[in-house]
Amino acid sequence: MKLGFIGLGIMGKPMVGHLLAAGHELFVHSRSGTPEELTAQGAKACASPAEVAQHADIIFTMVPDTPHVQDVLFGEQGVAKALSAGKTVVDMSSISPIATKTFAAQINALGCDYLDAPVSGGEVGAKAASLTIMVGGSEATFNKVQPLFALMGKNITLIGDNGSGQTCKVANQIIVALNIEAVGEALLFASKAGADPAKVRQALMGGLATSRILELHGERMIKRTFNPGFRIELHQKDLNLALEGAKAMGLSLPNTANAQQLMNSCIAHGGAAWDHSGLVRALEIAANFQIAGN
Repeated sequence: MKLGFIGLGIMGKPMVGHLLAAGHELFVHSRSGTPEELTAQGAKACASPAEVAQHADIIFTMVPDTPHVQDVLFGEQGVAKALSAGKTVVDMSSISPIATKTFAAQINALGCDYLDAPVSGGEVGAKAASLTIMVGGSEATFNKVQPLFALMGKNITLIGDNGSGQTCKVANQIIVALNIEAVGEALLFASKAGADPAKVRQALMGGLATSRILELHGERMIKRTFNPGFRIELHQKDLNLALEGAKAMGLSLPNTANAQQLMNSCIAHGGAAWDHSGLVRALEIAANFQIAGN
């Protein structure tokens, strides 16, 4: 199958690798250029998103934020400039559910299908092809693309119409952020009280408090490995989407707001590019105490 993929960063690069390994023909584009290891595997580098859309039947996008998706799809050299009826656009970025509905309507007006399919699992999941993929769109389009999703992820769910996938991803990011904060507070408490945080984490892994966040990000907090992963600035963006949506719906999300403020603090201290487990640094700065290390 002729596929297009736009965005070859931490997530997109391994995802393209899985599609290539399955024997698909890939036309790719990235602002930062195409990694040599992908072209060595057969990926064909394109000069613009429009060129990708010209060659591919299904075009995937994986870029950082809503304005980037808008530019990739509808900019001067955007995907929409080269779409012909019957093609499919699949946005796997994490962006605004409201904007997603508008993008889908614009693509549908060109006689093409649209899926929003944000993912969870981070760099580890992208490399292992074990991503959770949350999809919004028609069942027929989902069924057509599902075999390709299966090459990149394990837990693949059609949530509902366009925008539903992005809504699910925002919900995911609320849960992840609050769990990171909870693990950070717990390990900070234990360490300040004089307990070995590594042994506390080991003990908690066997009880009701266990979680993937405690397993993966708790270890990062203890070992001080804050290289992404998933950057704090991107998670901050997702929580902003949650709070904007909550305001529009008249909802109060107090703990989401608190986690977003902690990420603001990290960014103010130079941590925009830290892994989101680095949220614990905001707690440590406030406490003038570090969980582990110097």
